[in-house]
Amino acid sequence: MRKIFVLDTNVLLHDPASLFRFQDNDVVLPITIIEELDRFKKLSETTGRNARQVSRSLDELRQQGHLIDGITLKNGGTLKVALCHQETLKALPIELEGDQNDNAILAVALEFKRQSNLDVVMVSKDTNLRIKADVLGIAAQDYETDKVDIDDLYTGVAEVYVSAEEINQLFKQGDVTLEGALYPNQALTLIDRLNPSHTALAIAHGSSGKVIPLNKLPHQGVSRIQARNREQQFALDLLLRDNISLVTLVGKAGTGKTLLAIAAGLQKVADERIYSRLLIARPVVPMGKDIGYLPGDIKDKLTPWMQPLYDNFDLIFGGQANAPANQPAHWRHGHDELMERGLLQIEPLTYIRGRTIPKQFLIVDEAQNLTPHEVKTILTRAGEGTKIVLTGDPDQIDNPYVDAASNGLTYVVERFKQETLAAHITLCQGERSELAERSAALL
Repeated sequence: MRKIFVLDTNVLLHDPASLFRFQDNDVVLPITIIEELDRFKKLSETTGRNARQVSRSLDELRQQGHLIDGITLKNGGTLKVALCHQETLKALPIELEGDQNDNAILAVALEFKRQSNLDVVMVSKDTNLRIKADVLGIAAQDYETDKVDIDDLYTGVAEVYVSAEEINQLFKQGDVTLEGALYPNQALTLIDRLNPSHTALAIAHGSSGKVIPLNKLPHQGVSRIQARNREQQFALDLLLRDNISLVTLVGKAGTGKTLLAIAAGLQKVADERIYSRLLIARPVVPMGKDIGYLPGDIKDKLTPWMQPLYDNFDLIFGGQANAPANQPAHWRHGHDELMERGLLQIEPLTYIRGRTIPKQFLIVDEAQNLTPHEVKTILTRAGEGTKIVLTGDPDQIDNPYVDAASNGLTYVVERFKQETLAAHITLCQGERSELAERSAALL
């Protein structure tokens, strides 16, 4: 049944394409939204960019007719900019009197509810505004087009019971075909039905329907890092497969997400020379109160933000001070040597828009702090031969505009689980230390 959706400004700032995501329904923008967009458009960050994009979209639609009368959209719906009449605004409860923007949006929704035979729904990411709408008898909902069910988030791993003959065939012939639907590049533990202690680790080979065994990792580990549990074995295998262009790693603190990604990147860049550079980026989002501007040049300013990455490099290179003379130089001098040779670059995500990144191993750390739109911007920077790894923990989000169900990391996990060029692993067991593991579980 056709409906009327009255949008709040924060929906447009969250997703500038939301104007066109309500199928064949009617979309109404209260005039006060245009004023708010004008206020936000001057910001240099994502919010300002989204505000400018919405303004451009409305200006293009304006060429087709009068926005106040409604513009027919390609999906069959209509878009209208509505005025807020003073009579309706004054009819709001005394507690909501005034011309505040939120109350003006409520007044427009209330007016359409009284005048139209269609169901009116107000869409807002503001919890309190949705509560106010409900009190006034207006249906209200969150903008959930890009939300995923975090409780049912794809884990990337599964256990499959098979016969002993099928496990033997896996290792003798190098592959086996199993019954049942599997996701491309899904990590599998094959378990003998008659002897549960007889198991094998395997990967679903693309969309062929075949299952192949894990590649044997080097005896000395990947960049001297050894997998400590089953999920880490799966993660390293997928990170080292050149036919997989996108890998997402999700897990709580201390599960080794960033360390494994960096170790695999070093192996592919510095040792195998498959990629020209290891590029590591992370969003500049503080935990708690920001301490303000940092002194120094750009390297000095970035050091506090990038220190967690340097910690992982110190862990990898820390034991290499007495490396033999025939070892590569970077094993003796650490990440500084790699930077001087142009094999390693660490930077914020602030300036990635407009870039083309070919033949590089790109790691985006703390990706749970990104919006779906920001992740799309990053993934569309990938040039020919580039591999992208997204790591993060949906339970540790510092960005106030996303949550565990609407952040860019979980959004990518769900949208790419059917794609043969992508793979995902959820890491469950903490390996940083016993204290870190117990803290993550208890606190």
